[in-house]
Amino acid sequence: MPRAGLTESRVVEEGERMADEVGLERLTLAALALRLGVRQPSLYKHIDGLDGLHRSLAVRAKNELAYVLARAAVGRERGDAITSIARAYRAWALVHPGRYAAAQHPPAPGDADDETASQAVLQVITDVLAGYDLRDDDAIHATRALRATLHGFVTLEIAGDFRLAVDIDGSFERLIKGLVAALQWTEDQLASGSRT
Repeated sequence: MPRAGLTESRVVEEGERMADEVGLERLTLAALALRLGVRQPSLYKHIDGLDGLHRSLAVRAKNELAYVLARAAVGRERGDAITSIARAYRAWALVHPGRYAAAQHPPAPGDADDETASQAVLQVITDVLAGYDLRDDDAIHATRALRATLHGFVTLEIAGDFRLAVDIDGSFERLIKGLVAALQWTEDQLASGSRT
């Protein structure tokens, strides 16, 4: 019989906290069980092993990130929206590095919940970029550029790879301004091309 008070939600929530504290790659079921005050086999009544825990962490992290980004985008458009979601993305990732790592895992084929959660994050980015009126391949290129820019910066920052004595916040702000300028240029080029 499962220990009183121990639920799937509690196990996953504690897993989230541990992943943020020690890193997703260092999260083990043995350590999680110890933290919850149970024997490791007790966890299997609530989760499907370490893979099941990682999958639950990924779905929850993606949904949480999508919510954070959507709130940051409300009432904003174009460069203002990109700047706002970029700051929100970075802030969330820095506070939740383990969850952020989990959110990068692609869904397994046929995992509808994970596919929906993954799509929710992408949809916010797509909606923000829609303000630039990019179409077809240009929209995909812009989406990839934004995702790669944010992920690359945040991943390096979380890993502690920015060691020069220059303000990291300043670097991030310049990076986002550059991306916004690049998207403006792309839109201007498309507009001038449509007039010829």
